Amino acid sequence: MNITVQIPSALRRHTGGTSKVTCSAATLDELFADLDQKFPSLKPHLRDDNGQIRRFLNVYVNEEDIRFLGGATYAFQDGDEVLLVPSIAGGR
Repeated sequence: MNITVQIPSALRRHTGGTSKVTCSAATLDELFADLDQKFPSLKPHLRDDNGQIRRFLNVYVNEEDIRFLGGATYAFQDGDEVLLVPSIAGGR
């Protein structure tokens, strides 16, 4: 089983410029563990000190918010496309 993870430009400085990663993770925890292994500097941008997904990181699977698919318990399917979207604040 393969899933594709899209890395947004805001996080690519932590992946050496890599914009897309293919892996065989079955769950969100496995996906994050795989990304931690490949890109150690990305880890603090995905999870907090307690290992929980960062509050301002949104994860989409096939354009659907993972929270509505079961959150961390969602089981990836072959061919799933995952998009990591960090919320970016700004303005005045």
